Amino acid sequence: MSEAGIKAGSLVLYKIRPALVESMADKIEIRFQDGKNKRVRDKDIQLLHPGPVRSLDALDAAEGNVEEAWELLQGEQASLAEVAELVYGEYTPATAWSTWGLLQDGLYFEGSVRKLRARKVEDVEEERAGRARKKEEQQQWQAFLQRVQQGRLEEQDHSRLGEVERVALGKTAKSRVLGALNIAETPESAHGFLLRCGYWPERFNPWPLRQGAAVDSPDLAVPPLAHEPRRDLTHLQSWAIDDEGNTDPDDAISLEGDRIWVHVADVAALVRPGSHLDLAARARSANLYLPEKMVQMLPPQVTDQLGLGLQEESVALSFGFRLNAAAEVTDMEITPSRVRVTRISYDEAEQRLGDVEFQALHAMTKSYRAARLARNAASIDLPEVSVRVVDERIAIKPLPRLESRQMVTDAMLMAGEAAARFARQHEIAIPYAIQPEPSEIRRPQSMSEAYAYRRLFKPSNAALSPGRHFGLGLDYYARATSPLRRYMDLLVHQQLRAFVTGNAPLAREEIGESIAQASAVSGVIRRAERLSNLHWKLIYLKEHGGWRGDAVVIALEERKAVVMIPELALESRIRRSEDMQLDQRIRLQVQEVDIPAQSVYFRKG
Repeated sequence: MSEAGIKAGSLVLYKIRPALVESMADKIEIRFQDGKNKRVRDKDIQLLHPGPVRSLDALDAAEGNVEEAWELLQGEQASLAEVAELVYGEYTPATAWSTWGLLQDGLYFEGSVRKLRARKVEDVEEERAGRARKKEEQQQWQAFLQRVQQGRLEEQDHSRLGEVERVALGKTAKSRVLGALNIAETPESAHGFLLRCGYWPERFNPWPLRQGAAVDSPDLAVPPLAHEPRRDLTHLQSWAIDDEGNTDPDDAISLEGDRIWVHVADVAALVRPGSHLDLAARARSANLYLPEKMVQMLPPQVTDQLGLGLQEESVALSFGFRLNAAAEVTDMEITPSRVRVTRISYDEAEQRLGDVEFQALHAMTKSYRAARLARNAASIDLPEVSVRVVDERIAIKPLPRLESRQMVTDAMLMAGEAAARFARQHEIAIPYAIQPEPSEIRRPQSMSEAYAYRRLFKPSNAALSPGRHFGLGLDYYARATSPLRRYMDLLVHQQLRAFVTGNAPLAREEIGESIAQASAVSGVIRRAERLSNLHWKLIYLKEHGGWRGDAVVIALEERKAVVMIPELALESRIRRSEDMQLDQRIRLQVQEVDIPAQSVYFRKG
C-alpha cells in the first residue's frame, strides 16, 4: 500500500532527488527532472507535496523568513508542511522542495520529512562560525592557487608549497596543490612547478635530498687526541699532492732509500669503533662532494685536527713497503707516526717530476703501473672534468692526464695492496675491495672503444674475503688512504691500528655488519654526486644560451647516436644520420635544456 496522500501528480523524494509521480500500480512510476523514468516501491519514496505538480522545472520558491521560523520552533517539532507555511507563508510543491533543502542544509533544522526540529541556538552559532571559516579558507585557497600560477608568491604561501616540495624530493606521492592545478604528481613535474612559481630558484640542486643524502656535516663533539708512542718520521720529506683548493688532505708520500712510505691521516686514533663519531660516519658512508659545497662524513674539526700538512707536525698511520723485482709489494709494516708534510698541487708536482725528490718515486710507480697493466688492469681513457660553483660562478675544468696524478694514484694503490696483504697475512677482518672480471678483456684504443669497454664492467664491492680487483690489476686490495672521507677506509684503519698497537681488532661478524650498513649508503652518495654534477652542467648550458662545442660519436644506436662532449665530460644522444661513424667529431649547438628532466637537446651546428 502506498504512503497516504501519494497519487499521480504528487511531488515525492527518491533518495535526495525530487520526482513527479506519473502513475500508480503494483509499483509507482516516477519521473526525474532530467526526463528519465523509474519504477519504485512505495517504501522507496517520501511524500513532499500531494500536488498536482505540472513540472519539476517550476520548483523555485520565493524568499522566505527562515530565521523567524527557526526561532518560533525552538524546542518544538513540526511537519515539513508546517515549516513550509512558517517560512514561506504557503505550502506548495515549490516551498515543500525548498523546505527539504533547508533540512538538507542542516544549519537551522534537523530531523526528517515528518518531524523537523529547530536546532539549538548554540549549535547554529557554532555551525555559522565553522561555515564562515570554511568559506574564508576556500577564498584564501583560490587566491593562493591564482598567485602560484602567476608566480607572485607571498610569505604565507611557502608553508602550503612544502607538500609540493616533498613530492619533488620523492618523499611523498600526493599533493593537494598539484591535484588542484591538474599537474602530474611526480618529482619531475613538481620540480618544474616549483621553478615556475618561484619557490625554488632556477639553480636549486634537489638531487642530494631526493636521493636521501645528508646535506650537512655532523655537528658532534670531537674529543682531544690521546698522547701515545709514535714513530718519528719527521726527518722524511713528505708530500701531500692534491688538486688545487683541496681542503681535506689525508695522504702523503715519502721515499726512504728503496722504501716507500704512504702516510695517512690517523683518523682511527680519534674515531673509535662504536663511538658517536664512528656511527655518524658509518651513517653517511663518505664525504659528499657537490659542485656547490662539500658535506663531510665527520665533523670538520676532525679534518682541522688531523689533515696532513695543516699543522707544522701531523699524526699519521704510515704504511711502509718495498717493491721487488717483479714490482710486487713486499716487506710491509704499519705504524702510528709523526710526520712533517708539504702540500703541493698536481700541477706543481708535474713540473718537478724530474727533480731528485720525485725522480725515483716516479720510476717506481711507473714500474708498478706497468705490472698492473700486464695483469690486464683496465685503462679507460674517457674525458673527466671538475665542476665547481665558486662565488655563484660555474667553473667546468677538464682534468688533464697528468703523470703526477698517476704517480700519486699508483702510490695509493700500493698502500691499499699493502694493507690488504698485511690483513690477510695476520688474519685481520677488513673490507677488501674486489671486482669481477668482465665478459671479455679489451685494450681500447679510441674513445668509442673505451666507452664500450666500460659498459662491460661490473661495480666493485666490499667483501670480508680477499679477492681479485680486476679493474686495478691487483690480487689483493683494500681502500685505505682516505679515512677522512670514506668510511670503508676508516674501518680498515681501525682494524689495522688495533692490531699494530697490541689491541684486539673487531670480530669478522662485527665488521660484516659495518660493511653492510655503509654499503647501503654508498650508492646514495655516488648517485647524488653524479646527478648533481649533471645538474650544474645543464645549468651552465642553459645560462650560456646558444652554446656550441665539439662532440665525439661514441656509440651508434638504431635511431640515435651517443656522443661525448669532452670539454664538459657530458654524454648525450642526438638524432643519427646515415653517414655517422664511431669517433667522428661533430659540432653541436644547444637547442633546449630541461632542468627537472635532466635532459639537454642538441642540434648540429
